[in-house]
Amino acid sequence: MDLIDRKYRILQAIIDDYILTALPVGSRTISRKYEQKLSSATIRNEMSDLEELGYLDSPHTSAGRVPSNKAYRLYVDRMLRPAPLSVEETAFIRSCFDSRVQQVEEMTTRMAKALSSVTHYTAAVMTRTPRAEQRLSHLQLVPVSERRCLLILVTTSGAVRQHILDLDAPIAPDELYTVSRVLSQKLAGCPLSQLSEELSTLASGTPDAFRGVVSAMAQEAPPAGQDDISSLAVGGRSNLLSYPEYSDVDKAKSLLSVLETKEKIVGLLSQHGEMEFSVRIGPETGLEEMKDCSIVTASYRLSDGRVNTIGLIGPTRMQYGKVLSVLSQVGQSLGEMLEEQNGQP
Repeated sequence: MDLIDRKYRILQAIIDDYILTALPVGSRTISRKYEQKLSSATIRNEMSDLEELGYLDSPHTSAGRVPSNKAYRLYVDRMLRPAPLSVEETAFIRSCFDSRVQQVEEMTTRMAKALSSVTHYTAAVMTRTPRAEQRLSHLQLVPVSERRCLLILVTTSGAVRQHILDLDAPIAPDELYTVSRVLSQKLAGCPLSQLSEELSTLASGTPDAFRGVVSAMAQEAPPAGQDDISSLAVGGRSNLLSYPEYSDVDKAKSLLSVLETKEKIVGLLSQHGEMEFSVRIGPETGLEEMKDCSIVTASYRLSDGRVNTIGLIGPTRMQYGKVLSVLSQVGQSLGEMLEEQNGQP
């Protein structure tokens, strides 16, 4: 149902005011700050109609109204305009990106910190590279104990994978170094989808002293057809606790449990599909613990096939216009940095 112009203006004013104050909005506030030509009685009637239409809720402790999730959806779809960032905010975001950063994990961590610092929401950044396009740069075996070592795989795009290997027989640290050096030379440039097969082939021709560790590596190597590799960083988890919506201890604990679970965060960032921007409000997140939250994500596909998804999690009354501007600026800076890296020899 389309809203008439006056209801539309009043609803937008209520949402804008509630986003700023987190306080229920009354007719006198709208009359004084936004619609001086309308009487409080007229505004009250329009607010009653909006409540019947499902766009406003009425808290028991106040005569004012608060926007519903339906109202926020209308706001995002039809009323929202990106809010320009200050010169200082833009400069700060750009300063967080350094083309000398070589590891994907360090880059995503920097982005998460920048996002959470500028917006005061929780930020999550995920970098994915299609497995078919991932190639090995080098590997390293690090001794952990007599029969255990850490396998580190580094791809040409800077992604890092780590696996603990349990060995059938002890192997000396200098022998692990030798295996690392030889295999790095032989397997440089090997697609990760073929790494397990290549290691199995090499194991059959490897001296007995090294065969056990190479076979263990073949078992732990990423199998063909596995989903994209994800590098994930989360910043500002505790930021949400400063908002009155999460003053309830049980609600805060429930939300923090989600933000501490990698699988749930990856799931939230993966739901955007191929959309450049995605806004999910309350129940649209798919998680009961986040029914009072919104998540805004932006996805960027780079020339080397990598997909970078950056997201901000905040209360449903989050400043959507500013969030979209921040995500646009971060995405632009990220793309420029990675493209510069890809152009380096």
